[in-house]
Amino acid sequence: MTDWLISLEGTPDGKTLALSLAILAAFLHALFGALQKGRHDPWMSRGAIDFCYSMMAAPFAFFVVPAPAQETWPIFGIVLVVHIIYKVLQAVTYSKGAYTVVYPVVRGTGPLFAVVGAYLLFGEVFNLVQWLGVAVLLSGIYGLAAYNLAHESVDRGLLKVALALAVLTGMFVALYTTIDAYGIRATPNPFTFLAWFFFLDGLTLPPFVAWRWFKMADRPDLGPLMARGVLGAVVAFFSFGAIMMATRLDKVGEAAVLRETSTVFAALIGWLVLKERVGPRRLILMTLIAAGAVIVEFGA
Repeated sequence: MTDWLISLEGTPDGKTLALSLAILAAFLHALFGALQKGRHDPWMSRGAIDFCYSMMAAPFAFFVVPAPAQETWPIFGIVLVVHIIYKVLQAVTYSKGAYTVVYPVVRGTGPLFAVVGAYLLFGEVFNLVQWLGVAVLLSGIYGLAAYNLAHESVDRGLLKVALALAVLTGMFVALYTTIDAYGIRATPNPFTFLAWFFFLDGLTLPPFVAWRWFKMADRPDLGPLMARGVLGAVVAFFSFGAIMMATRLDKVGEAAVLRETSTVFAALIGWLVLKERVGPRRLILMTLIAAGAVIVEFGA
């Protein structure tokens, strides 16, 4: 399977598979965000998810995939640092603002900087039609955030802090997208990078979360929390794994933009699962997001 995937790099079939993987990652990332934002403390949810996907990845890292080459360890170090900062920012952001407000801002900031990062790191260039698609997509995403902000009946000062944090988190989304793309391209076997990434990355946050759990006056039950962790881990494998593989098979910038259709899925999840209201204006804005992604992909 590894040889088959590698053979698709830079081919029309590889581009088609990358498109499918990016859309899959979009849906699953929205689901992942909803799992972290659900009824549990965001720190607890993320810690449980990370611990579970580390333990699930360990057998593959040690016994299935080839060991990482010595020269790739510094890449893993950089990747882990970037992901730690991203996860801390994400947890703080989710604890400050409503999911349907902060999530679009995080995801809207990400692709813009990812396109710039892909140019600087990989020499990828968007044409005018694709930049038009980026503009349409961003107008929908930030319009959705502005609409949600206008209709939230919570502390306005706190929401402004949450939005500022969401922008910063989005910048780290772009950073980890480009750094992960570099890492998976620098590793001869892409599954080696994925297995060792999940194993190592999943070990970074749980010690802090465990300490936080012991310090809590009203501790959440570990059973439901770990059940959420297992479900989130499975989603994370396919979500993050799909987008990483998409960036190896095709252009990083295009994959990053397509993934941001996750905002549409997030709004639907917020409506259907979290019982957050979705009206006709939100539907129009979500249509803009999807249209922007289509323009980027087919304007290539």
